[in-house]
Amino acid sequence: MAHPPKQLNHNEEVVLDLRPHWWFFAKHILGVVSAIAIGIVALAFDAPGWLSIVVGVGILLSLVWFGLRYIVWTTTNFVVTTDRLIVRSGVLTREGTEIPLERVNTVFFRQSLFERLIGSGDLTIESAGEMGSQRFSDIPKPLNVQNEIYRQMEDNENRKFDRVGNNMAQVGTSIPEQIRQLDELRRQGVVSDAEFEAKKRELLDRM
Repeated sequence: MAHPPKQLNHNEEVVLDLRPHWWFFAKHILGVVSAIAIGIVALAFDAPGWLSIVVGVGILLSLVWFGLRYIVWTTTNFVVTTDRLIVRSGVLTREGTEIPLERVNTVFFRQSLFERLIGSGDLTIESAGEMGSQRFSDIPKPLNVQNEIYRQMEDNENRKFDRVGNNMAQVGTSIPEQIRQLDELRRQGVVSDAEFEAKKRELLDRM
C-alpha cells in the first residue's frame, strides 16, 4: 500500500516509498519449503495416515505463517518525502514514526557481507529531540537511501533559505539589511557559511 497523498503536507512530495527487503521473508520461506519437502518425502515413502495428517497440518500452518508475514510486509512503509521521514507499520493496530528532515543529524547504514550481496541492510537515524537514535531493519539498498535522505535534507535547507530571502525581499528590506539579517541567521546556525556566502553574492549582484 503506497503512502496516501492526503497525508502529505502542502507542496510535500514522496521521493521514496519502500517496503522491507525480501529478506524480511527468509525464515517464513524456509518454513514453507521445509514443510513441503517433508510432505513430498512422506508421500514418496507411503507414510502412515496419521503422519500424513500431521505433515498436511504442518504445511497449512507454514502457509498461514507466511501469509501473515506478507500482510505485515504490505502494511509496512519507509517513506522519504521532501519534508520528512515517515515509517508506518501494523495490521489491526498501526504505529508510526515521523522525523522532520531539519531534525535529522546523521544517517548511518550497516550491511554484513551477505546483506551487501542481496542488497539489504539497516539504517540508523540520529535526530534532535526525544526520539534520539532509531534503527530500521531490512531496508532495500540502504546506501542509496542514505544518499537520498542527505540530498533531500540539503534541498529542504535550500528551500528554507530561499523562503527567508523571498520574505525579506517582499517586505522591501534593503539589500544591505538583508545581508545583515542573513548574517544573523548564519550566527544562529539557521544557515551554513556556504549558504550565507552564496546568497550574499546573489544579493550583491542585484545592486
